[in-house]
Amino acid sequence: MPVSDAAETSLDPAIAARLKRTPDGLVAAIVQEHGTGDVLMLAWMDDEALRRTLATGRATYWSRSRGEYWVKGATSGHHQHVRRVSLDCDGDALLLTVEQTGAACHTGTHTCFTDDLPVEDAK
Repeated sequence: MPVSDAAETSLDPAIAARLKRTPDGLVAAIVQEHGTGDVLMLAWMDDEALRRTLATGRATYWSRSRGEYWVKGATSGHHQHVRRVSLDCDGDALLLTVEQTGAACHTGTHTCFTDDLPVEDAK
């Protein structure tokens, strides 16, 4: 289980106080490529993952399936070097702007958002 109590981490208390977490202590992290503006992926962070990301400039996430932290690219070589982290107005989502090396998606594609769905023209 990820660490979710701000008192248990070294995350700046002012930042931690602004986060609105899911019941399991997570905040959605939307990842956008610097330069192209492409939305690459969605991942999850707790306070510690955010602290590590801010401290190192390397995108660090909480894996819900493995129950552990992971640094993007540590095993694949497809690194994300963080240029900016922004908190949305409600405090329930983060936007990471990154320099992406290689594919962002675990399937090997540039972005995880490859399956377009049909949308009716709403005139």
